[in-house]
Amino acid sequence: MIMAIRGKLYRARKGEVFGVCKGLARWAELPVGPIRLAVILLAVFSGFMPVIIIYVLAAVFLPVEPLYKSKFSDDSKGDFDEDFRNEYRENRKRTVHDLKDEFEKLKRKVAGMEDDVLHDQDKEKDWDSRFNKDS
Repeated sequence: MIMAIRGKLYRARKGEVFGVCKGLARWAELPVGPIRLAVILLAVFSGFMPVIIIYVLAAVFLPVEPLYKSKFSDDSKGDFDEDFRNEYRENRKRTVHDLKDEFEKLKRKVAGMEDDVLHDQDKEKDWDSRFNKDS
């Protein structure tokens, strides 16, 4: 079974309480409802304080989802361009860093696809040369 490569774990911008459950659900590619239910059940059965402490720590230390990722989510609404400009003004280094990371991922993906195509062409040439030798 081929496992999907998951991206970085973020807090969702439009979450109910700090966006931790929604960010975890997006990262795990699961519906958010079962994640929220699991957190609530874990809190009830383990005592509230440990889960609340872990949840608050996650809310503090997980970075907020970049706008260019949240723009394409199903439930995000609003003016993306204006939000992006505001975030860029507030934190230019982080925004530029996120965009550079995304560009590098795309660059590696394209390079991998090019390698696959070239490898397939080499196989085809090899079979053609074998076929033409025997003729």
